[in-house]
Amino acid sequence: MSHSFSTPWISSRTVDKAVHKCIPTQLSNYDLIQRCQSQRRPDKAAFAELVKRYQSYVERLLYHLAPDWSDRADLSQEVWIRVYRNLNKLQELGRFKSWLGRITTNLFYDELRKRKRHQAPLSLDAPRILDDGELDWEVPSDTPNPVDNLMTQEFYGQLKQAIAALPEVFRTTIVLREIQGLSYEEIADITGVSLGTVKSRIARARHRLQEDLTLYLKTDTLA
Repeated sequence: MSHSFSTPWISSRTVDKAVHKCIPTQLSNYDLIQRCQSQRRPDKAAFAELVKRYQSYVERLLYHLAPDWSDRADLSQEVWIRVYRNLNKLQELGRFKSWLGRITTNLFYDELRKRKRHQAPLSLDAPRILDDGELDWEVPSDTPNPVDNLMTQEFYGQLKQAIAALPEVFRTTIVLREIQGLSYEEIADITGVSLGTVKSRIARARHRLQEDLTLYLKTDTLA
């Protein structure tokens, strides 16, 4: 079907014929993207499979960036509309996930500017500040007793306030680093800033969180 066309645009891309013969679910992520790029508009079946594979990633990222926005489903659809329109511009197919993350993050920034208000912070599970300044977001497997549970809830509330007080750029980099687990290089790629800027923002965000949470813990101990 699509491979029967003979145009200069299509011939400029070298696409393995076997890729076209395989059903989308049998293709690797790389071949799937390659198949989507083999026409002026992405192959519908291939694009649907691409959405299926990466939809949860988009939803998680939007959730962490804007947990209280009721229209995240609409934003997710807008992300995929942008992907559909711009997929042929992607040169490095192996970096699709970073590219998708950038589109999602940019959409979030666009919407945030439109709303002109600071959104509520992330929904995180009782992280601990480690000695090296890293944040540990893992929840202990043991069932907490009522006192521990209350302390966790109180700490969680303080954490939400601390993150809410962070400037937007700091909050976003913390999400990408601590929640998405991205490298500094990937964050720089997604946000479009230098590697040094990313490291600086994350360090400053961690420092501010440490100060706020340490003050809370000291106050709580004195009480």
